[in-house]
Amino acid sequence: MLRFAPSPSGLLHVGNLRVALLNYLFARKYNKKFFLRIDDTDLERSSQKYTESIISDLKWLNIEYFDIFKQSERMGKYIDVFNYLKKKEFIYPCFESAEELSLKRKILLKQGRPPIYDRGSLKLKKSEISSLISSGKKPHWRLKLNDEVITWEDKIHDKVTFKNLSISDPVIFRSDELPLFTITSVVDDADLNVTHIMRGDDHLTNTAAQIQLFKMLDSKVPEFGHFPLIKSISGEGLSKRTGKDSINQLRSEQVLPIIIINYLSKIGTSSSVERIIGIDKLVQEFDLKIFSKNSIFYDPNDLHRLNSKYLKELSFQDLKKITNPIFNQSFWEIVKSNIDNIKEAEDWYEITNSELILEDKVVLSNDLKKIILDELPEKINSKTWVEWTKKILEKCDIKPKELYTKLRIILTGKQFGPSMNNLLTLLNTREIVNRIKVNSE
Repeated sequence: MLRFAPSPSGLLHVGNLRVALLNYLFARKYNKKFFLRIDDTDLERSSQKYTESIISDLKWLNIEYFDIFKQSERMGKYIDVFNYLKKKEFIYPCFESAEELSLKRKILLKQGRPPIYDRGSLKLKKSEISSLISSGKKPHWRLKLNDEVITWEDKIHDKVTFKNLSISDPVIFRSDELPLFTITSVVDDADLNVTHIMRGDDHLTNTAAQIQLFKMLDSKVPEFGHFPLIKSISGEGLSKRTGKDSINQLRSEQVLPIIIINYLSKIGTSSSVERIIGIDKLVQEFDLKIFSKNSIFYDPNDLHRLNSKYLKELSFQDLKKITNPIFNQSFWEIVKSNIDNIKEAEDWYEITNSELILEDKVVLSNDLKKIILDELPEKINSKTWVEWTKKILEKCDIKPKELYTKLRIILTGKQFGPSMNNLLTLLNTREIVNRIKVNSE
């Protein structure tokens, strides 16, 4: 059993999606179930619109899961565990303010020591705790880690070891008794029998604490794998709050799901991103041994390049498997070598199949305009453009490049695009004449 557990506090970005995708591929490869868990206990930061966006993105990418669970619907369970941990004295109340904790960390760092919590509140007597609570102070609660060495065989990083309390006792309940990720994740993973937890390596210290927590709750410890985080080409981490590098953005830019899936499943591995294959083949070739332990860098330009390259090689039959084109095969063969996404193909279809009236008309001399119209043949074929422009050039004093550009703009409204040899065949003689008259002066 595996899961993807995003918090709905922003749009899903490529880093989040990569975690979901690798969990999904692992689950399919080894015949395990895969579910979606929405980590929405923080009601101030969580939003239903982001939950809906996450679900929509996964559906668009064809990442399937058997069920959805929301942590906000399990608060009663977390309170029961909270009371259990208090009774067992596995957690302890802490009263330091955020400012006091920040000062402690700064002092430790200045001394060249790791910023590990000093367990100051653990030294308080029961009478002192009662007095602080009576005075109106509400404690937050930390998990009391024991001194045992914490170790596991990581699916990516091999053997990982934490010893001699090399991490802070994590806060697992806020002062308002709102449960935090460290505890909610363990409770849910234990209840739902999650066998493998695959996530970013920013969770390594969380895993160390959570392994002890699994044991405190008498639950089986899952296997772990921590993938290196994706960074932007500038070296910065990705953020869901900015919307940059989001799946929503890629959808609006018409990047195909198959390109996104291939790219994100292969970066950070020895597999070539240039080879685009279907999801079944990706599952078949999925192997954790080929993943790097080092940080990986995401360049959106690579996605757009791959998307453009893939479309240029795509047959019309395969195109119909991934979208519902508004045009036919002959049109696709004409435009596909000059587009980067499906929207551009649709734009060219619109250009060639509807009335075209330019705001800024192209200036033509009366003589040139007359010759252009006189030399236009009655029947249009793939040779028309070459023969037509050749005759015009023979009778007019105009440079070839200038003529080609003026005619292309008059007929399409654009300076660049598919070859006019073939593009002209999408227009009949009557329409060509009309465009010349309407769009030139």
